[in-house]
Amino acid sequence: MLEDMEKFRLRIGVIGTDGEIPENVQKIAERIGFEIARNNCILVCGGKTGVMEFACKGAKKADGTTVGILPSLEKTNGNQYLDIPITTGIGYARNAFVVSSSDAVIAIGGRAGTMSEIGLALSYDKPVILVKGSGGISNLIKEDLEEIGVTRGIYLITPENAVEFALKLIK
Repeated sequence: MLEDMEKFRLRIGVIGTDGEIPENVQKIAERIGFEIARNNCILVCGGKTGVMEFACKGAKKADGTTVGILPSLEKTNGNQYLDIPITTGIGYARNAFVVSSSDAVIAIGGRAGTMSEIGLALSYDKPVILVKGSGGISNLIKEDLEEIGVTRGIYLITPENAVEFALKLIK
């Protein structure tokens, strides 16, 4: 069975702020998406705008494959860089599918939805890489989690090293 798993490409989830994001966060997300694809991994995300869209844009620049797990039943509600839009009709509950479909999760910025995905990833024993300097929940949550004893599986890493670090954890 383990030999069968080797034929599957690794999948890295990108989670983070939807909607308008600052230019520096756009560049971070695009770079991370590019690195995911450059390393022959599949990018999994929530399929919407903001961090998800810029990560998918970066992946497409490296001829990567992008999967968006959408909250609605409309394929057209996803961003323009999706290869595979998966419709769910379950709203934010789709966050569980984004995380469970990923071998590791990279969080860029984020708000409440990202926080739920981080919590789910930790519950599923999926490594969570918080991108240093990307703002939002990603810059705040590590110390708070450590205060309550959650230290395993969550890492604060620079944007330049996020994908490489994720791959070391899951290979």
